[in-house]
Formats: sequence, C-alpha cells, structure tokens
Amino acid sequence: MNSSPTQPLLQQAADRAQRYLRDLPERHVAPLPSALEALKGFRRALPDSPTAPEAVLAELDEIGSPATVASGGPRYFGFVVGGSLPVTTAANWLAAAWDQNAAMKVLSPVAACLEEVTMGWLIELFGLPAGCGAGFVSGASQANFTALAAARHSILARQGWDVEARGLYGAPELKVVVSDEIHATVLKALSLLGLGRERLFRVPVDGQGRLRMDALPLLDDSTLVCVQAGNVNTGSSDLFAEICARAKPAGAWVHVDGAFGLWAAASPAKRRVVDGVVEADSWAVDAHKWLNTPYDGAIAFCRDPESMRAAMSLNAAYLMVSDEREPCHYVPELSRRARGVEIWAALRSLGRLGVAELIERSCRHATRLAEGLRSAGFTVLNEVALNQVLVSFGDDEATRRVIAGIQEEGTLWCGGTVWQGHTAMRISVSSWATSDADVERCIAAIVAIARALKKRDFKCGR
Repeated sequence: MNSSPTQPLLQQAADRAQRYLRDLPERHVAPLPSALEALKGFRRALPDSPTAPEAVLAELDEIGSPATVASGGPRYFGFVVGGSLPVTTAANWLAAAWDQNAAMKVLSPVAACLEEVTMGWLIELFGLPAGCGAGFVSGASQANFTALAAARHSILARQGWDVEARGLYGAPELKVVVSDEIHATVLKALSLLGLGRERLFRVPVDGQGRLRMDALPLLDDSTLVCVQAGNVNTGSSDLFAEICARAKPAGAWVHVDGAFGLWAAASPAKRRVVDGVVEADSWAVDAHKWLNTPYDGAIAFCRDPESMRAAMSLNAAYLMVSDEREPCHYVPELSRRARGVEIWAALRSLGRLGVAELIERSCRHATRLAEGLRSAGFTVLNEVALNQVLVSFGDDEATRRVIAGIQEEGTLWCGGTVWQGHTAMRISVSSWATSDADVERCIAAIVAIARALKKRDFKCGR
C-alpha cells in the first residue's frame, strides 16, 4: 500500500517539533539577538513559483524556532502564560489533522460532543451551578465579551428592551461597576458592547487590589458588577461572597473575570481564595493559562444559558442547526477550530486530583520564590495568595535595571509592572514544567544579577 504524500512531511514536522521540545528546558528563555536578526530571512517577496513543502518546513523551523520565546519551558514567568502539557500538544496535533469546524454538530459531531463533556466536567470542577451554559472561545478577552453580552441581554430584557433587535439607541441605561484594578480585557469587552470605558463607576481597591466593599455604590436591577478572581499583579481575588450578598437582593448581575484565578476553585487547598465565586452570574476562564493547554482556548460560563444563547445565537436556512446544543449559539464566532479537544485531553489526563496538584504546585513555587528573594534582602510587595509575586529591588530605576538584566541573562524571564505607584518585577508561575530545581536555579540567578548590578551602581556612585 502506498503511503500518503503527507506522511513524510508530517514525520519531518514531528521530528523538528520533538527536537524543539527536547531543547526547550535549557535554552535561553528570550530569543538571542542573532535569532531576531535572522528573522529578516522571512522578509522576501512572494515567490512566483511553488516551493517544495520540505523546504518550507525547514525554513520555518531553522529561522522561526530560534526566534520563539521559550514560554513553554520551565522558567518563563511572564504574563501568566502556561506551557502545554504533553498530552495537550499531542491532542492539538491530532485535532489539526482532523481539521474540524466546531460551529455545529453537523460539521463535527466529535467536537460538539467533547465540548459538552468538557463543559460538564468544568462546571463540576469549579462548583458552578448545574445547568450553566458555556461557550468555548479563544481567550479571556472573548470569554469576558461573551459573558458580558449575556449580562447586557438579561438586564435590558428585564427592562422590556430587546438589545439584539433594537441595539442601544434609546435603550435604558445600564450602571456598570468595576474596580480600579479591572483587567484591560474587561474594559475592551465593555467598549465593544457599547457600554463604554469612561461611563463606568470605578471602585477603589485595598492594598492587594481587592474591590473595597465600603466604596461599593448602591446596586439595583440595572447594574452590572464586574469582579476579579486572581488579580494579574497580586493574585488576590475580590470578596465574592460579600459582593454577591449585596448584588443578589438588588437584582444586579455579577460577572467574574477569572482568567487564571478561577482555577483556584478546583483546588481544595486554594478554594478559600475565591470563596463565594459560585454565587456570581457569569464567569470567564482561560485554559491556556493554568490548565496548560496550547493556544488558544478559554471558556465563558453563564448561570442562565438562555441569556447567553439570546446574545450569541444565529441562524440561516442553509446552516442545518438542530434542536440540541449547537456550539455556535454560545460564542461570537461561527467557523472556528475545535478548541474543546485539548481542554478535554488535559482534564481526562489529569483528573480532579491532577488539576488540584497542578494549581497547588505552582502556588508552592511562587511562595518559595517570594521566600528566597525576601531572605536575600529584596522586598516582596504582595501577599502571595496564588501564583503571583511582586518584587522590588530598591527604587524604581534599580528595579527596572534588574528586570532588564534578568531578561538579558536568559536563565528565566520575568516582566515588569507598576503596582500602586511602585515599579516591580512580576513573577507568574503557571507552567506544569517548572520544578523545585528550576525555582532554586531562578532564585540564585535573580539574586546574583541584582547583587552584581547593585555592586556596579555603588562603584559608579549611583
């Protein structure tokens, strides 16, 4: 039997990918300057004639692979970026070969089935209300957008207004309450939904970035409250139980941006950090962060699936939608890839205990990094509630120099932030691949770089 012409090419791709993954743990985390310079090799005119697929693959690997950020490795601590569990990488390859359009059951029965199974597992894992609706989207940006669209529909429907049919012209006004630490993706979603960024009621926060209950305004049934599980700087979460206790009697809708922090609900040891989160009305969570699936994948949940469906559904005579759950009725897209495949694979592989252990291990690593750097004389600016650590190395300029030195040295990668007026280095531990040995190696590297820069500054009279 003759082999498919695709087989040799796929074998080459597998060989190259395996070599990349094998070398990932020990490579320089940021691309070297020579690799960035080599990217010029891609900048050429579109060729007139075809190029052999093997040559295309070789060019992609030989120029492209060195210029990647090693964010899938064990010592990347920037931007709350997880790696990819081996089973999810393999599932991703298989899903790419399937090339399924996950819009409707008729287009991909397997994609629709895996989404249904996975949403049930996640609802149970997080302790969300049975019967929630869910949509599989690209990331927390789209998950927030989807859930907030459901909120907009529900609030205006109670006022007798069909926003999907009539738009916002002449609609009753919504009151949108957010904290001063609300994530930029929520602000973007609100602006895309026509609710604006400047007409929001902003609530001040405490020293850990939690919405201050004493500053929460009067809530009513035209109010949308946006809260946060896992502050992107400190890892802390808003006081959901107290907020929902105020919101529910008033008829207000509570939405939780839980991009990474909602995963704490899956850990018996960390569930207290998000106490009361299940009392909200909608939730957004990423899979490509703490569940460690490949990009991209996230889920929007809604207590009232009909509000979600009303905000997102579409139909046309040719689409052949069924009376059963159709994935396209719960997300902004029609055509999209089968994102549920990798999420299903991660959950099936890890199980309930494995998910909890993944979350708790990352938190232990963050705690150890904070302890090690504090012991070395540096200032940790936050209470380490989950997997985020904020570190100051003196004044703002000294901290910026240390961050730049760490990024250049290459053992690890951490980004910078500004936290309540102070420049800080932000450590986000999210990868399954990070080991105890990686943590100790990183502490040693950070301390050595910071001390060397301090010694140099002293000699220079700074």
